[in-house]
Amino acid sequence: MNNPKELLARNFPTAVQDARLAAKPSLYDGPDSSYDLAFADPDFLLHPELRPVRMQLELLKPELVQREENIQSTIVMFGSARILSGEDAQARLDAAGDLPAGEARDLAVRRAQRQLDMSRYYEEARSFASMVTNHSAQLDTPIYVVTGGGPGIMEAGNRGAFEVGGKSIGLNIVLPHEQEPNPYITPRLCFQFHYFALRKMHFLMRSVALIAFPGGFGTLDELFEALTLMQTGKCRKRPVLLFGREFWTKLIDIDHLVDTGMISPDDIHLFRYVETAQEAWDTLRNEYGLAQPPQDSACGW
Repeated sequence: MNNPKELLARNFPTAVQDARLAAKPSLYDGPDSSYDLAFADPDFLLHPELRPVRMQLELLKPELVQREENIQSTIVMFGSARILSGEDAQARLDAAGDLPAGEARDLAVRRAQRQLDMSRYYEEARSFASMVTNHSAQLDTPIYVVTGGGPGIMEAGNRGAFEVGGKSIGLNIVLPHEQEPNPYITPRLCFQFHYFALRKMHFLMRSVALIAFPGGFGTLDELFEALTLMQTGKCRKRPVLLFGREFWTKLIDIDHLVDTGMISPDDIHLFRYVETAQEAWDTLRNEYGLAQPPQDSACGW
């Protein structure tokens, strides 16, 4: 026999109920009033002494939402916000070519051509995210793509998942620029952060692999923090794939770090280079023993 409903009833109203009922009396509805419930008072929550509470909330909100969505495994995609899609890069090159002849046009054409050359990474990121998402549909526990939520490579990752009908996560952060999240993130899984440290923690908490495309200071910060945590044993090792050997070896002289004793020779095995989406996916598929997706899938892989 089931328990009577009354035995399971709450003894107290919920915070939501109280917040909705707690209208201010007219005598205390002015700007100097402290009558608001503490948890419904933005001015109070933004007080400098409440920083530990805000940090806890920023840790908890994405964690609880992802639990509710049963997200257990992710692949994180790092990379520059400045890398354009192929179509956008081509449009800029065409526009540069239409400028009046002269040094200004030559400079604009060179810059636009460089952007077009770099746009291959956008397309590879987009393809890779589609592969991961498409294959994940067959797993008991899907693997979700996570990005920083902005434009460039981040947009490509979320876009690739979106285009095959999958969910993806965006961990955006408040910045003077690039604040607007890209339009391909699953709204329920689009989060905004104030603290870089907590954002980077969420990148790693569920990740089974990290994919780093060419990028600047932000990408390097995220990549090297992850490598340091794995190098020092503070988190478990997982595949770290660097897209574009030519870019990364020109940017970072790993051999010099080994030769000067700054890192151990074994540390070079913390990462590997890949050139294409297919190579990256095959690497992870072999690492985790994942079967090939059906040949008639929506992506054709």
